[in-house]
Amino acid sequence: MKIRNLLPSDWDSVRSIYEKGIATDNATFQTSAPSWEEWDSSHLGTCRIVAQESGKIVGWGALKPVSSCCVYSGVAEVSVYVDPEQSGKGIGLALLEELVGLSEVEGI
Repeated sequence: MKIRNLLPSDWDSVRSIYEKGIATDNATFQTSAPSWEEWDSSHLGTCRIVAQESGKIVGWGALKPVSSCCVYSGVAEVSVYVDPEQSGKGIGLALLEELVGLSEVEGI
């Protein structure tokens, strides 16, 4: 498994995994996946990653600011989603550990 930065061209795969998470009714309060533009503008420009296995995106993680108030500067909400077909392989943990390291580099 390889973890790398999430690129705009990854959005179709990321959205598909997000929609699978939404369908469980356990992952988020959202009822549909946003457009790339909406998702992009609501998440930090850094700390966006995907997990790839055999060239296929099998999970993703990203950070989103919890508020625009300056007192919440450096505080972020974590999203980690794994394709349900890939669950139980440690992908989510690997993504979370990578996000923690990236967030510390970014001062979050």
